[in-house]
Amino acid sequence: MGELRSYAGVKRHSGNPILTRKDVPYPSALVFNPGVCKYGGRYVMVFRNDYGSFEEQRIEGTNLGLAFSEDGIEWEVSSEPLPMFVDEPDAIRIYDPRLVVLEGKLLMTFALDTFHGIRAGIASTEDFKNFELIHLSTPDSRNIVLFPRKVNGYHVRLEKPFPMYGRLGMERFDIWISFSPDLRFWGESKLLLAVEDVSFANCKVGPGAPPIETDKGWLVIFHAVDVDPSRGKNGWEDKWTKRYSAGVMLLDLEDPTKVLGVHEQSILAPETEYEISGGFRNNVVFPIRAVLENEEVKIYHDAVDTAICLATANVNELVGLCLKNS
Repeated sequence: MGELRSYAGVKRHSGNPILTRKDVPYPSALVFNPGVCKYGGRYVMVFRNDYGSFEEQRIEGTNLGLAFSEDGIEWEVSSEPLPMFVDEPDAIRIYDPRLVVLEGKLLMTFALDTFHGIRAGIASTEDFKNFELIHLSTPDSRNIVLFPRKVNGYHVRLEKPFPMYGRLGMERFDIWISFSPDLRFWGESKLLLAVEDVSFANCKVGPGAPPIETDKGWLVIFHAVDVDPSRGKNGWEDKWTKRYSAGVMLLDLEDPTKVLGVHEQSILAPETEYEISGGFRNNVVFPIRAVLENEEVKIYHDAVDTAICLATANVNELVGLCLKNS
């Protein structure tokens, strides 16, 4: 893939990272993959918290942390992690949350590790103490994100299935789209964006932030992964050959199975010191949430699977990138 450069119109927050393990008032080693939305007049964040020892490079377990903010930049973390609300006999851990407000309800999508595979889930909550489990997929699926409204009477989601057997053991995953009348039963699934459709990916692409509705279409920020076998030790593991970056595409408002355009380059790639080194897995920028305020998009992303960062961009510029070559 060679060198990747971020789009000049995407501006990193000068105070990055905006949330780290040092801000968490309970055991924490890695803080990343945050779901963020505006709910009840303030910003809400649910983040993945891996606990153990950062200094000893040891992970003992995972839970979900909760934080609130008035401006989306300065965050106050709640005193305790969220409860384990999935009562499945083979459940191991919940992680990688996304938040969206749909028809006035706060919904959280998440990944669930079980002894029989990775399942994608949807739950609702009003107080972050009590959760209603709405849906769990079959294995293996992950990274599901919900559209913030129905389209033609149906709920819509993006997802990343894991078809390892059908891909001859290769880790090569794409973005799919599915529909539901009630958030519980999903079908009419179609391939939306394949790895080969993205010039800066050779391994996988997957949903990042829930789509943003614009007058030109649904703006979708996704993650893309490229692999270079020459990359050696880049983090805690003996070898980490992947690089994660962010891309952007635009979907038709009334037919979101139709891709109107994909920007041919990454909009946010690992470049700064806190994105390329010193973390659990280096060379990682993973976009999880994009919050639109007026014309500014706040992009919340993971950096090196260790801390949470913020970047901003003009929504019309991002839409223009997608339509430039259409």
